[in-house]
Amino acid sequence: MAPPDSIARDEWQVRCDLAALYRLAALHGWDDLIFTHISARVPGPEHHFLINPYGMMFEEITASSLVKVDQAGAKVGPSEFDVNPAGFIIHSAVHEARDEAHFVMHLHTVAGVAVSARREGLLPISQHSLFPLASLSYHDYEGVALNPDEKARLVSDLGKTSLMMLRNHGLLTLGHSAADTFLKMFMLQRACEIQIAAQAGGGELIRIPSQILAGIRAQSDKVMRGSGAELAWPGLLRRLARQNPGHDA
Repeated sequence: MAPPDSIARDEWQVRCDLAALYRLAALHGWDDLIFTHISARVPGPEHHFLINPYGMMFEEITASSLVKVDQAGAKVGPSEFDVNPAGFIIHSAVHEARDEAHFVMHLHTVAGVAVSARREGLLPISQHSLFPLASLSYHDYEGVALNPDEKARLVSDLGKTSLMMLRNHGLLTLGHSAADTFLKMFMLQRACEIQIAAQAGGGELIRIPSQILAGIRAQSDKVMRGSGAELAWPGLLRRLARQNPGHDA
């Protein structure tokens, strides 16, 4: 769909990609009613961002319904919807600290919260786990994210990683593209699902040797970004077109 006259073409592409991320999260069963967030940086020097209209379900979100906000989370331009302040505290911290964080995805999946609540966190027990473990950090729970002072601690814990477990809370990934950000979340979420299933079966878990994990670190960028993410993204958009069309409206 062509962008409205009031929206620049490059911003419209970001809006379409972000709306697709929301609908893909819903399609995979990763949404939590209206209570988690995915954000994107708007191209240009203004330091504006796009986030979900608070009150819309993920499967309803369209490119045109996304709300543009500034670094403080205040709306830029008219919108009938508000923005969740707790949601944007986390996202603004990551966008401000990491230039390559064009997209930030934060979810409250059952498996993600469950693993985040275990002291040992994500374990190297599956091939899926190895790619997130190559760039995974942890941030301790500080309550509902309404305190701006938490931003500095979250950024410090994030460091240079691109995947994070928010303890007792959920999962977070960042990326230079929607494709990159989605694939990181898919791998992290799938690794959590596998771990919960393995632990539910009882008995001793077989950990993958550390030397294999070290070798995966050298390959993770190619798999989680670049060729892997860009190859998967067109197929994901085709799935959306079949099962929940209209995100680019």
